[in-house]
Amino acid sequence: MTTAAEPRGRITGVGGIFLQSKDPKALMAWYHDVLGIAVEPWGGAVMPYDAPDHPPVLTLNVFRTGSDYMKPSQRDFMVNFAVDDLTAFLAGLKRKGVTPLKVDESDPSGKFAWIVDPDGTKIELWQPAPASPSK
Repeated sequence: MTTAAEPRGRITGVGGIFLQSKDPKALMAWYHDVLGIAVEPWGGAVMPYDAPDHPPVLTLNVFRTGSDYMKPSQRDFMVNFAVDDLTAFLAGLKRKGVTPLKVDESDPSGKFAWIVDPDGTKIELWQPAPASPSK
């Protein structure tokens, strides 16, 4: 949330997640078929969220391996998706043959699990801890 005293010219949120793949269409099909992410006709996905001063969507898209879009970085990274019910989500993944690498329900910020997509990208699944009631 911004106040009148805060200066302009700052980051207000995440605007997208971008991946590279040898087969972007097949990988986006996996994200749709296995994770349930709606894929748009242009090939990527948009995930709207309501948050003051944040972009209206978080974008997911896949770029062909070797694309210059992410250069000069050569780093690997992990994608994080928030879920509403981690236990139910993991049960759905199990029915689709996806086994988590690890599940952690001990973190104060919520429950976590990690999986890997067909291209080897590690995905973190996060069920946020319930908000503490206000005093």
